[in-house]
Amino acid sequence: MDSILNLITLPDAWESYYAHKSSRLCPEAFIKELRAFVDARAYAPVCEAISRGEAFPLPEKRFIEKPGSSKKRAVYTYPPAENMVLKLVTFLLLRRYDGLFSPNLYSFRPEHTAKGALRSLLGVRGIRGMFSYKVDVSDYFNSIDITRFLPELECALHDDPRLYAFLSALLTEPAVIYKKRLIKETKGIMAGTPQAAFYANLFLRGLDEMFYLKGIPYCRYSDDIITFAPDKDGAAANAELIRAYLAEKGLKVNPDKECFTSPEEGFTFLGFYCANGKTDIARASLKKIKQKMRRKMRALQRWQHRKQLDGSKAARAFIKAFNRKMFENSAGSELTWAYWYFPVITTADSLHEIDLYAQECIRFLISGTRTKARYSVRYEDMKQLGYRSLVHEYYAYNGEARLFGSAQTIFRT
Repeated sequence: MDSILNLITLPDAWESYYAHKSSRLCPEAFIKELRAFVDARAYAPVCEAISRGEAFPLPEKRFIEKPGSSKKRAVYTYPPAENMVLKLVTFLLLRRYDGLFSPNLYSFRPEHTAKGALRSLLGVRGIRGMFSYKVDVSDYFNSIDITRFLPELECALHDDPRLYAFLSALLTEPAVIYKKRLIKETKGIMAGTPQAAFYANLFLRGLDEMFYLKGIPYCRYSDDIITFAPDKDGAAANAELIRAYLAEKGLKVNPDKECFTSPEEGFTFLGFYCANGKTDIARASLKKIKQKMRRKMRALQRWQHRKQLDGSKAARAFIKAFNRKMFENSAGSELTWAYWYFPVITTADSLHEIDLYAQECIRFLISGTRTKARYSVRYEDMKQLGYRSLVHEYYAYNGEARLFGSAQTIFRT
């Protein structure tokens, strides 16, 4: 079997990666960047340096805000060309070694999506009458002990020793760039780097397999885990299994993210809430996006007053920022906010609530008041500034999805 390090030098591999990305709901900016990268063969110098065994550039460390929290988490990034090459390495890794994983793992896998995870759970007979236990692994990516992980990686990549040598060198490199200075630290599997997705799947595959073989309803998406049982005692037993396994791997549960629910309460997973036959955006996720809108509105109001600008300028900036957040900007992730939720939710209730909140923010920025006078700002005025309704976009997306599904059926026929 040819090493993946040989495959990344081939134009056909890059074209396959481009075809995959351009057929999905990826940001247009990334698709254009990838196309230019492939056309310029900008990958060649990086691949040649890897082949010669040259030291890979050091990753840069930075901190980003955790959604809905004042805490920050460390992420690592390589220079753009090297990062793009690592994206292809990961694309090939995830496909060649997908057979290692159990069906109940849904993160970063070919033909596995958040929608598939929810469908698999809701397809379990009697699931809505079960008790659930949901938990997140605390600081999963950056708290993995590399000395524990490397033997597992070597075993998984036993047929590609060149690739193992390359990846293990990246993992064991103690130096990183932080604030333009070289520092040394332990950094786990480096959240933010492309290959971390495969590592995150691999390190807990034993946990996935244990629940799969026991026939217990269970699903994992990276560090998010949920499992079900017919009664409270069963849910508690599942929780003990998970805690014990994580402890054995040197990991801890996040106590703030542990949650037991009864059948009457429904369950929350991956930012979705399932209850009463519907799937909607989870209340915590809804709260986070509204908090971001409120913070942005206040910042723009201060900017407006400082610069003595017309309110419509601040409103336009608000709309531009959230159009990018909802529909365009991936900020390093593969899917935008809207395209994470749109394929899964079955109701527009929460989208309507977000729309109303966004419109209130826009009206306030334009009118400068929270009195009834704010309603002089019409919906048409907001649309002229570029406002896009989530509810409208959701129904448009679903209409296009149905048409695409019909076209596929006709084509297959």
